[in-house]
Amino acid sequence: MIRRILGSLLLTTLVCAQATADSPKLETAVFAGGCFWSMQHDLEHVPGVTSIQVGYTGGHVDNPTYKQVSAETTGHFEAVKVTFDPSKISYGALVERYWHVVDPTDFGGAFCDRGDSYHSAIFVGSADQRRIADASKTNLRKQLGAPIATEIKDAATFWPAEDYHQHFPTKNPDRYNTYRRVCGKDAKLAKLWGDRAFH
Repeated sequence: MIRRILGSLLLTTLVCAQATADSPKLETAVFAGGCFWSMQHDLEHVPGVTSIQVGYTGGHVDNPTYKQVSAETTGHFEAVKVTFDPSKISYGALVERYWHVVDPTDFGGAFCDRGDSYHSAIFVGSADQRRIADASKTNLRKQLGAPIATEIKDAATFWPAEDYHQHFPTKNPDRYNTYRRVCGKDAKLAKLWGDRAFH
């Protein structure tokens, strides 16, 4: 009986160890680019992205609320924390996708959302991420022939937003689609990026 129990435990341990060894090593990237509903909507279906959380980062207040952030009193950006599998999409490729869902030339906010909390920014979590983001921004400036408003900043504490903001477009598609249409994001992206928008 004891031998059977020990054998079962050993088998369970080996299976768990193999599952852990086979599990992908996930990484995270943090982007700000205006309304975090739209950022989540535009990035969550990118192949290699495993999850996205919306929240606030870069400010000076702990546990900020949406009301505080939208009042522009905390210094936070609306942002998304993107978890991704680097064996399926590189950080550099994710940054390239990010550029095509924002207007990196807008110094006043993003589309119809104005104010510091809606500025675009890439929050880098390592020297490697900074190197990649800096190089990508330099190339983008040459490509567009215009100043780039998007900041590249060191990662700060990421505070998850309230539950009702998480996956808002999926939970409230009519309200989200109306907001997006009125905000004019798709028209602006099409004008800026042409057929590269959303790709």
